[in-house]
Amino acid sequence: MISPCLNQKGKSLKAIKLIIILALISVNHLAVADVGNRGAWGDQGDGTFKNPILPGDFSDPDVIRVGGDYYLITSTFQYSPGMAVLHSKDLVNWQYLGHCVADLTQLGPELNWDRMNRYNRGIYAGAIRFHAGKFWVYFTTMDEGVFMTTATNAAGPWSSVTRIWDKQGFDDPCPFWDDDGQAYLLLSTPGKQWWTHIYKMSTDGKNVDPASDKIIDDYQSSEGNKIYKINGTYYVFHNQVVPHGPRVGVMMRSTNLFGPYEKKIILEDFPGRYDRQPNQGGLVQTEAGDWWFITQQGRGENGTYDGRPAHLLPVTWTNGWPVPGLIDRNGAGTILWSAKKPINGFPIQVPQSDDDFSTPTLALQWEWNYQPRADKWSLTERPGWLRLHAFKPRRPGDFFKAGNTLTQRIMGTGGGEVMTKLDVTGMADGQTAGLCFFWKEFCTLGVVQQNGIRRIELNNDSANTVGSQLNPATKYVWFKATIDDLGSSSFFWSRDGKKLTSIGGSFKFGWGNYRGTRLGIYSYNNEAENGFVDVDFFHYTYANPQNKTWRSADTNELITNLISE
Repeated sequence: MISPCLNQKGKSLKAIKLIIILALISVNHLAVADVGNRGAWGDQGDGTFKNPILPGDFSDPDVIRVGGDYYLITSTFQYSPGMAVLHSKDLVNWQYLGHCVADLTQLGPELNWDRMNRYNRGIYAGAIRFHAGKFWVYFTTMDEGVFMTTATNAAGPWSSVTRIWDKQGFDDPCPFWDDDGQAYLLLSTPGKQWWTHIYKMSTDGKNVDPASDKIIDDYQSSEGNKIYKINGTYYVFHNQVVPHGPRVGVMMRSTNLFGPYEKKIILEDFPGRYDRQPNQGGLVQTEAGDWWFITQQGRGENGTYDGRPAHLLPVTWTNGWPVPGLIDRNGAGTILWSAKKPINGFPIQVPQSDDDFSTPTLALQWEWNYQPRADKWSLTERPGWLRLHAFKPRRPGDFFKAGNTLTQRIMGTGGGEVMTKLDVTGMADGQTAGLCFFWKEFCTLGVVQQNGIRRIELNNDSANTVGSQLNPATKYVWFKATIDDLGSSSFFWSRDGKKLTSIGGSFKFGWGNYRGTRLGIYSYNNEAENGFVDVDFFHYTYANPQNKTWRSADTNELITNLISE
């Protein structure tokens, strides 16, 4: 911090700092304008929307309508609870509704806090359907097999997960019940073949007949299966990788479930933008009869920190083919960046992000990194606070092997800021706790305690920046990070939540383990099962259709404090 007793040289230094801060803000706004539609998304409040509708890592989406309600699921990999469910009334405004898998140990032991061996694995793409008065969700893990769960309410509770096949190496399942009640399951086999298979299932959807295997597409790279029966015709959507190019969306159709099928590319990348290739997704029809398609954008290959955002595309039926988005000269759809909303009359809503820990359950946006250790966290030991007890990582000092890290998705357009408040009086030697970000690397801003002394520390993938030593009487510490639209962040801490001290400069987020950057709260102890922190609140403000800017009063106060200190 700058000394309050400043000479002329000190005043010049303050002026330079202010110029730098204002310049960075200006550069950030220019950067947003330079990348086209990023920085504006979702419901525009005038009967239109802009893509993406979910500008975060809402990967592998599938969508259905039940009555006037829409439900979307998204893959969660090793995060718990697994397979997130979102709800909308108009296909544009979405909020978290719940999760399908409360306990990942139902899938296998490697997804538990004492193993943590499923990075880049876990719950992959799934499908959601409504049949016989119930919601059905199917998904695979590449290592543990094929799973399903059901619920009468999409918010839950969901039934205990049933492993319907312990076969490894399948992905992207989709169930289908034909008009005669016979149940089927589509699956892909990644690897050498990567073909699309269809199997018979029992009526209750809990058993697959391996002997009924029928290959309906032997193109080498088919995944992301969805199946529909529309006006007596079977439609199968999946992704394919074209030679020396990106993924494309392919639709097949036949009047016979087992084929032969005609095939057409209905969705391809935005011209000249291979980081914008659409893949995965599903068709849905409104009550009015219009058809829409939700797809992700596979942008992770270029290191995009916000993962694979979800986009909504109107569907045009052309010669019996559903073509999503803007139709190009090839007759395929491409990403359409804005359009009229499917349904009007519902308020603007955005995915939840804040939590003051005042309820007996965590807010719906939270997911633990792996199944948490249940006896090491609590919302009741100190009502109104989240208590995180510290315990040893699987490997000392390894953030990625530290259990009970609580996370949520970063929302990637327009920027944002995070602030959290910790009570550190319960900490013990060997413990570290605070605010975290991670992908294939990590960055933590927290308090570390050693030999009874507590210090502020920024740990950038093991490159440490040590800040001030805390007075032993210090009870609370605030941590803050600002995130611009391009995924660069700056970090601050405070003793009172008002006067903020910067630490470590700017830092760039990224992509890893097939996921975008996560943000959250961590606590572990490299030496013993000892110590805890209490978290008063976690505020994550991001630019959205309700709140056009991420700059809060705290940011303005930061500038003022740099001048006055």
